[in-house]
Amino acid sequence: MTLVPSGEQFEIALGEQRATIVEVGGGLREYTVAGEPVLHPYEVGEMCDGAHGAVLFPWPNRLAEGRYEFDGERHRLALTEPAKRNAIHGLLRWHSWWAAEREPHRVVMATRLHPRPGYPFALDASVAYELGEDGLQVTIGAVNVGARACPRTVFWICKNQKEYPMYLFCFERLNEVS
Repeated sequence: MTLVPSGEQFEIALGEQRATIVEVGGGLREYTVAGEPVLHPYEVGEMCDGAHGAVLFPWPNRLAEGRYEFDGERHRLALTEPAKRNAIHGLLRWHSWWAAEREPHRVVMATRLHPRPGYPFALDASVAYELGEDGLQVTIGAVNVGARACPRTVFWICKNQKEYPMYLFCFERLNEVS
């Protein structure tokens, strides 16, 4: 078996709908209806281009100088876009995810984010991809498994075939575990 840049491929199908979700980043590589691409896909032998189909977690976009403040405490992350002096698109884009649940029309991808320099919080993250009569539904979840409250912003982005971005965004404070 040859290892591909996006890792293991998880295909789901329902009627004329097909979607491929990937291990690396837990993102959506392709989604078609009746053989026609709904989203701009990338090939199985390619790395995810940009943040294409990616789950941007625990924050989207860029943090200037990798700095942020939470609960009165200042933090600094590694600069993952060094030329622009930013930490970009979270910590899980290149992280391995696994299929926690799998059915022919649905897969739930999961991963654990361990504390690290700049983000001393622990989270279990999940993304459920489910094909239904109304199309593809994406549900993102997170559970704070650490000892203190933590910040979490989730952003999921794909481009449809007309190059219009499709976004899902939410921000919340995850409180201490009971």
